[in-house]
Amino acid sequence: MNKHILPDHGAVVPLSKSLNEWNPKRSGICFLWYLYTSGPQYDAAAAAMHDSIAIVNIIWFLLALCFLIAFCLCKFSLKLPHSLEHVFQDLIRYGKTKEHIKRSNWQLVFDISKRCFYHFYAVSVMWNGLLLLLSLCSVVMNEALPDWLIDALWCLTGRPRDAWNELHLSILLLQVLLWVHSLRRLLECLFVSVFSNGVIHVVQYAFGLGYYVLLGLTVLCINSSLPQSGSLVSQLTWHHVIGTLLFIWASLLQNRSLSMLAKMRTDSSGKVETLAHKMPCGGWFELVSCPHYLAELLIYVSMSVCCGCSSLTWWLVVLYVLCNQALAAQLCHDYYRSKFETYPTQRKAFIPFVL
Repeated sequence: MNKHILPDHGAVVPLSKSLNEWNPKRSGICFLWYLYTSGPQYDAAAAAMHDSIAIVNIIWFLLALCFLIAFCLCKFSLKLPHSLEHVFQDLIRYGKTKEHIKRSNWQLVFDISKRCFYHFYAVSVMWNGLLLLLSLCSVVMNEALPDWLIDALWCLTGRPRDAWNELHLSILLLQVLLWVHSLRRLLECLFVSVFSNGVIHVVQYAFGLGYYVLLGLTVLCINSSLPQSGSLVSQLTWHHVIGTLLFIWASLLQNRSLSMLAKMRTDSSGKVETLAHKMPCGGWFELVSCPHYLAELLIYVSMSVCCGCSSLTWWLVVLYVLCNQALAAQLCHDYYRSKFETYPTQRKAFIPFVL
């Protein structure tokens, strides 16, 4: 159909239509809407909407939702259909919490020793160390991030390549903290913790290996949501300092808690005496059954503080960690209460005085 553009309003009107039927007021409204949608305020709103529905956000939200549902099922003693319940319990439990559940012989095939936990942190140290090195080269030597990495970030965020032309100080700080955290946990697994003969599911093992790979990519994904302003030194603010201090305190809390658990199985010389599970006492164990899980959550909260608490993506990561650690703590708490008759009734599972 032939069309005619009216110069006064820029509206497109079919020639076959009478000009008397054309509504200038309606056309003016459309023209104003065009001006708005082409303006900077619309671009900002569209960018915010785009960030909120990015694939990386959807992934973390779905993971958090799955663990939240699992936590609610355990917390309120809700049961799935018989066959599904056995599979469900086998997938969410590991170590000591798996000892007293009935499992079929075919389920035992998927068991992996809990001593393989250090594999997760070894992968994280190597992978996130590589990402940190690439980021430092980008900042210090002005080298572009590799194409394969940009392609992966594009798949997760939908952002163009230039979103990573300049890396924010918060990104570099998060990468350093994540690498330090992974290295510390690797050393603790190798030289501090005393693992029993407990097992984990092969699905949990595969998930653990992929978790830190996705986490490292997620740190880079949030770069586009942070304001770019001047040199790295000029970007340094109070939230970087407070976040780092909280990270250090939470790391010390986790290390001390894990050391106390290890000492319950060793003598004064550090020699392993038993692999049996004992009732933990002292320190933050007087408040919660799993202070090391609480410390894990605080470590991720500290990283969000380092971002100025402004990254939706990282808060979704924190939400996932909250649900994941709450589930693990609840299972551990239930185990302690069933095993030790004198277990303190006022002690919570995860968060002091709350949960």
